[in-house]
Amino acid sequence: MELNGRPVTPGELGSLALYNYGHFTTMRVEDLRVRGLSLHLDRLLGDCRVVHGVELDLDRVRHLARRAASAAPSPVIIRVTVFDPELDLAHPAAKARPEILVSTRPAPPDRQPPSLGVAEYERDLPQVKHSGMFGPLLQRRFAQAGGHDDVLFTDARARVSEGPTWNIGFVKDGGVVWPGADRLNGVTMRLLDQALRRAGVPSATAEVDTGDLAAMDAAFITDAAAGPRPVRSIEGAELSLDHPLLTTLRREYAALPADPL
Repeated sequence: MELNGRPVTPGELGSLALYNYGHFTTMRVEDLRVRGLSLHLDRLLGDCRVVHGVELDLDRVRHLARRAASAAPSPVIIRVTVFDPELDLAHPAAKARPEILVSTRPAPPDRQPPSLGVAEYERDLPQVKHSGMFGPLLQRRFAQAGGHDDVLFTDARARVSEGPTWNIGFVKDGGVVWPGADRLNGVTMRLLDQALRRAGVPSATAEVDTGDLAAMDAAFITDAAAGPRPVRSIEGAELSLDHPLLTTLRREYAALPADPL
């Protein structure tokens, strides 16, 4: 873990640990290449304007991320977190001086298709990938304590939105439906949607409520660390794991070109 390209000290992490005020993006880096790199960088730039009210030096971000990835076995998961170590809890509107924290972890192994519980929960400012993870992780904990692997969120109108750290898509009538409730426009979701359209697979965004779930042929979740993964069940209702479109999803995502970091 490095702050501005050098080992970070515990004191420098104080504001992030105590206030959890910042934003980030997570990238899977293989041979110093990243799928959707420009989307990750655009996210950091836009979120920095919202969270800190200042511009972010993306060339520096790339340099620091590349430095960390070069020192780690490939593939590696790189998280770039932007936060202000001098944040004043009493005066968060003071001019920010955000800095760049880069952390690494091994790429996850292939995982079994998850079972999902359902919970009513809406993230603060869902369009921003911010570091406020208490609520999402608490809901994940509740779901796992109830016998599920993870949790799917709905809003107060029972409209499906997202998961704690992933987007969800549904397969219906030979096409893909992305939920239209407020949620993060994930990089992997956007890349996959573009790839599906190029492959001639119908894709649309629409409201999906909990009453619609039984009519879905299959479901999958997307994140940058693992790509698209099929969902085994939602609230105990089993879903297809061998639908042909799931194979298409994985093939089209694997074929996406990656950009030099």
